[in-house]
Amino acid sequence: MAKEVTKKDGTKEAFEPEKIRSSIMAAAATVDILEERKKEVADQVTKAAVQMTEVKEEITTSEIREKVLSDLDQVEPSISVSWREYDKTKQ
Repeated sequence: MAKEVTKKDGTKEAFEPEKIRSSIMAAAATVDILEERKKEVADQVTKAAVQMTEVKEEITTSEIREKVLSDLDQVEPSISVSWREYDKTKQ
């Protein structure tokens, strides 16, 4: 599994799968679906992202983001939309 994540600014930090799950749950907070469904989606998409890192020593935040949004588009598009809307406010 990847041990480090390279951020947009080039800094590196330890890979922490829980950060992926937290980001998904934050995006899901504004979506009108059952809490249980939000947790299922967060667990499923986090697991898939972690599996993607199994063959890498290092990964970028943009690779993780791309994987998560792609999976959210398939599994629960409303959460994906919420994530993208939040991204727009940060830019």
